[in-house]
Amino acid sequence: MYARKVSVQLKPNSGAEFTLRMEKDILPLLRKQKGFQDEITCVTTGHKEAFGLSLWENKESAETYGRGPYAEVTKLLAGVVEGIPQVDSYEVSNSTFHNVAAVAATAKN
Repeated sequence: MYARKVSVQLKPNSGAEFTLRMEKDILPLLRKQKGFQDEITCVTTGHKEAFGLSLWENKESAETYGRGPYAEVTKLLAGVVEGIPQVDSYEVSNSTFHNVAAVAATAKN
């Protein structure tokens, strides 16, 4: 499993709008992507910062999304985000929800 973390600075008073856009626009787009597994979005208490962690079947699916549909996501969020989103990629090593450790251990044996 592979993860993409996108961190953003939110414009003042845009936390609710950010959450709404994620629910109405971004999540439906993500669900259509090959290899997409899950999205977890977090917003700080003061609604100044947020990050989304998308989980993918494999690195190739995450990279395909990053080279294509992700550009549409940045456009959809442009009204609520300040600056350029920071994108980081990770290989998922553990997840209690997705049973990643059990799968990884099985693959090595």
